[in-house]
Amino acid sequence: MKNFPDRIFYLIGLAALFCFGVSLFVLPSQNELVPQIYPQPNLAKEVVLDLPTPAPYPVPKADLAEPILTATAAAIFDRQSGVFLFKKNHRTKLLPASTVKMMTAVVSLKLYSPLDVLMVPKVSYEGQDMGLVEGELITVEALLYGLLVSSGNDAGQVLAKNHPGGEAKFIEVMNEEARNLHLEDTYFANTTGLENREQASLTSARDLAWLADEALKNDIFARIVSTKEIILRDPQKHFYHPLYNLNQLLWVMPEVKGIKTGWTENAGECLVIFIERDSRELIVVVLGSQDRFGESRRLIEWAFANFEWQELAPRPTH
Repeated sequence: MKNFPDRIFYLIGLAALFCFGVSLFVLPSQNELVPQIYPQPNLAKEVVLDLPTPAPYPVPKADLAEPILTATAAAIFDRQSGVFLFKKNHRTKLLPASTVKMMTAVVSLKLYSPLDVLMVPKVSYEGQDMGLVEGELITVEALLYGLLVSSGNDAGQVLAKNHPGGEAKFIEVMNEEARNLHLEDTYFANTTGLENREQASLTSARDLAWLADEALKNDIFARIVSTKEIILRDPQKHFYHPLYNLNQLLWVMPEVKGIKTGWTENAGECLVIFIERDSRELIVVVLGSQDRFGESRRLIEWAFANFEWQELAPRPTH
């Protein structure tokens, strides 16, 4: 027993040594990095978004009695809101006659400069023409006037035949442009809208409204289709071409700003018109009509009598 105290001290020393060893692994040294928690600045910022003001939206005043038309198809399109106010067979594929020339002009304005001078090749003079002479030199702008004001089929042929890839390539570009504009009911067989047993263009009232809306974004196109009459001459002043717009409404209704007439025996009377009234912009299309000018005018008055345009503000989120 005389060794008992020695054993006690021995065990105490052993325990102390163990605790010291453990502390080397558990307790941080002065050189260790000790994680600290610091308050972080608030990096979130409130962002105020200025939402665009929606265009005035057309709202019917009451239950509408739709106008009675002889036209096979018709549509009224509000340009600012992108809404159709009236639709009759608006997706039916029909013969478009010379309304095709809107796309001929759209493609020409992309392929040529208005001041480019083209030579008139041999062309056919079926239907309406502007009186071009083979070998004549004429600007693209003058051809566009002939195409859109007096509906010259010869002007459409000249624009197409001067394409580097020829007339067939020009028509191919017309159809490519139709696909780009999502004109799903449309196929162009030529630049004029004339049809025969082998080929005929097809489109719908909806597609023509969309095409007109796109074409009017070009200031040159908009200026030409609103022209009542003009006398054109070639750069060498050898030939003169007096042109008169076939759109009768352009002469009698100041709010009508164009756009394109069309007629063949198979297509019937066709018309696409652009109207500006009381800060509103409408496009009216009739296809296969027996009275294109009368029915288009009736559709204009019906739209303004039965719709009002309301300012719709976006709802606040909080």
